[in-house]
Amino acid sequence: MCQSIVGSVEHVKTIRLMNTVRDYLKNDTISACITSGSFGEGLEMKGSDIDVMTPIKLIEVYEDPNIPCNPYKICLAMTTDDTQPGFTLLRLLNNERVGKCDLCEDKGPDVFLANNSIKCLSLSECLTIVHGPCLSDEKGFFDFAICLHCKSWITPAIQWITRPNNGWPEDHVKTSIVQHGTLFVPIGVKGSANEDLEWRISFSVSEKFLIYTFTHAQLLCYALMKILLKDVIDVDLECKDLLCSYFIKTILFWISEECSPTIWRPENLISNYMRCFRRLIYYVETSVCPHYFIPEINLFENKINVHSKKILLNKLYILNSRGWQCILFSKRLSNFNELTFQRFLEPTLPHIEHVSALEKLLFSIIWPANGLLQNQSTPLKHIMHKVLSIESSKIKYLFSFYMSNTCWEKLKCISFEDISDNKFRYKQYKTCISSLLGSLRRDAVSGWLLLASFFYNIKCYHSAIYILQYSLFKLTPEKFQRCMKLSQVHNELLNLSIFKKMKIGKLMKFKMVDHVFYEEQSWLLPDELQIEGTMQNYRISPVVYAHFLRLLCNYRLKNTRQCRDYLLNLQTVIEENYFIITSFDKAVSYNLLGKVFQLIGDTVSAERAFIHSIVFELYSELDRL
Repeated sequence: MCQSIVGSVEHVKTIRLMNTVRDYLKNDTISACITSGSFGEGLEMKGSDIDVMTPIKLIEVYEDPNIPCNPYKICLAMTTDDTQPGFTLLRLLNNERVGKCDLCEDKGPDVFLANNSIKCLSLSECLTIVHGPCLSDEKGFFDFAICLHCKSWITPAIQWITRPNNGWPEDHVKTSIVQHGTLFVPIGVKGSANEDLEWRISFSVSEKFLIYTFTHAQLLCYALMKILLKDVIDVDLECKDLLCSYFIKTILFWISEECSPTIWRPENLISNYMRCFRRLIYYVETSVCPHYFIPEINLFENKINVHSKKILLNKLYILNSRGWQCILFSKRLSNFNELTFQRFLEPTLPHIEHVSALEKLLFSIIWPANGLLQNQSTPLKHIMHKVLSIESSKIKYLFSFYMSNTCWEKLKCISFEDISDNKFRYKQYKTCISSLLGSLRRDAVSGWLLLASFFYNIKCYHSAIYILQYSLFKLTPEKFQRCMKLSQVHNELLNLSIFKKMKIGKLMKFKMVDHVFYEEQSWLLPDELQIEGTMQNYRISPVVYAHFLRLLCNYRLKNTRQCRDYLLNLQTVIEENYFIITSFDKAVSYNLLGKVFQLIGDTVSAERAFIHSIVFELYSELDRL
């Protein structure tokens, strides 16, 4: 059960570490990057999205307005006299230095930073929807929140530092949290006179610190409560959106502080789950859910009216009458029973945990999250310096992996123009080769295939063929892909001691194969994949692309016999679904096959291949529904 809900301890640690490394690389002189929310905490569940907070480093917030301001930054002071607990106005301190900016508004003699202005600055083609303090994409998969940072621990939460507890959190954790300070996100109290000027105090990083201290049993209990909320309570339309996962997190924090850490053992899972559930009922009964860091804030205030409370309590009472089995109303847990819960008490065999952690990672949203590196500005030399200075091999390989991702993303910004100036052309060549070689550590072959594409486009066909043969040599059945169920062959291989000891970054480099991605107007895309002078976005199976490009090279070299042989190889690979996982992969593969037939003048076979491509593209659309 643990594997299917939150993953193994190893999986949670891997997700957290990958998030940390990626956040580090996104950090620059203008802003930082903090992967937050459940995924940032290492908890990845069905329907998880990616929440990212971006503190602006050019702006500093102070609680004490008398502290000397940094003359090179915009300095703001908290003003809480006319705001509800948990919110503040941010008054401009050094307006005589920076002048009144367009993001500020006058209020009497003072100037305040407006929250809406900050959010509007970040609206883009991808982030079009304002969702609370965040900007979201149309699918609601990414949530970005620009925020501001106060390096000191604010007075309203000062009591938390000395508040007595039963051993959780430990003093060193509290010290780390206090040293980080607090954040402010751009949203005010709905209906407030100063709604557009108010900022909500956020403890997202503090909460992340706390979640990181959870035992795996605590994390699983937290996950079960979230499942109860999303899959059981929220499916009732009258109860939907009355509660949120932040309330669940708050309950876990309070119970963890009040109880001895020794209760969080696997054998106590059911009793701890019911303890949390009954605390939720108590909070709804009293209409009070105290904020963990600032208890005078009632999270239920203006959230649940009398009528809604009655309906919600009735729902909770019915579920409570079923005891722990109320969680089985969730479709994703409907096949579990008491025996399943008892099996959780048994330790997972190490070899099973290792393979399960990898398989869960292959289906993780960590891969689209890695796309956040697309606009990262950390110089490669700084990343290389970091790689060389790290002693931990696990972290070193992850930095190397992300460095390759950075090089791969930078390829999109490079152009290779066919000009007569030899000196400039050589400089272009060196720049392209440098980025291509830097991208080789993303996985076992995709970087090599991009390198082969480059040589094909500059008409170095023999070099391209040599690289393609090397790539095909590496595309062996024991390799694995994203969104791929591991076979018995994979299980046996991964349980060899050499691979069990291998760190995740190194394992991805040697054993994972990724698609070949081409975006619109990519200079690496072969001319044969152009349609009416424009480019399409392509995501191509690596083995299909290797055979396709090798065939093109031999066609350009007029090697007729090899072309026939490689065409048969390409057809066989597509028909046998070799490294072809989805219907979309199949559609793209047949599209490439059709282009080959067009190239050699076989219009009948080309038409047949294109029809197959259309059919599988329709299947792909149906799969998404």
